[in-house]
Amino acid sequence: MKVKVMDITTTVTQGEVEAGRLHSDIEVDVSEGKSITLPSSFEASVRTDLIKLAVASSRANRRQAYGSRAHQGKRRPMAGMKHSVEWWGKGRGVSRIMRRTGSRRGAQSPHTLGGRRAHGPKVERDWSRKLNQKERRLARDAALAATTDVATVVSRGHRLGDDVSSLPIVLGSYTEVVDGDSTSYDIETFNHGHATRKAKAMFEALGLGEDLRRARDGRKIRAGKGTMRGRVHKTPKSVLLVVARKEGLAHAVRNLPGVDVVAVKDLCAEDLAPGGAVGRLTVFTKSAVEAMN
Repeated sequence: MKVKVMDITTTVTQGEVEAGRLHSDIEVDVSEGKSITLPSSFEASVRTDLIKLAVASSRANRRQAYGSRAHQGKRRPMAGMKHSVEWWGKGRGVSRIMRRTGSRRGAQSPHTLGGRRAHGPKVERDWSRKLNQKERRLARDAALAATTDVATVVSRGHRLGDDVSSLPIVLGSYTEVVDGDSTSYDIETFNHGHATRKAKAMFEALGLGEDLRRARDGRKIRAGKGTMRGRVHKTPKSVLLVVARKEGLAHAVRNLPGVDVVAVKDLCAEDLAPGGAVGRLTVFTKSAVEAMN
């Protein structure tokens, strides 16, 4: 399977007045370069069952242990165990439960008001889920193959420009023109002033601007108690950028809403199919494709 490499040319113009320089204008031109051969992984069969298994395994392996602890010494007691209690003993004609000291009200027992949980979570529980290495690789290859189908990517919810007729998109050479001076960079290392603006303009020129706006406008406040635990907002997934090394380009795009960056050595099924839904909009660099070979 062969695809055309997209060569990027960025022209930066900046006017001047007596007070100083004006806001710089960025114009990006995209042209088709040479064709490259994609690895055989892109031609694998799409196994949604394996992809869901791999995503579930990755999520389970990231779960952190949590649970209650017994009250010992001066440590803060667990919920439901914060009362001073006593047992009345037998022969009183009442149930044999712990009661608050100097009171008839029951406490601590799971079936009393404000008592502890009967069978709460335990720290020693193992949440991990094993998956064979061959199955994990097959799931990654299947998710890669799904990213090449335009219909699958669009059905997942991504929005593509009219000029995007085939996938995947592979970034090739990068040239920057400033005040008439042309300089060529490795696209993965470019980070020369207003890098995020240039990266956004580059995605716009590639026909991915509508999907970036979908992720930006779809950002909302999470429902539930997650808002109190550092997970206030939920942002839709947008472009996934696969690079050979996390350098200048990775730093430039990481601030765009919904955009994720992953090194090719760390690429897995969950990156390509978040939540198990195949067909994520993915952009590769030429160096990343060569590293995959």
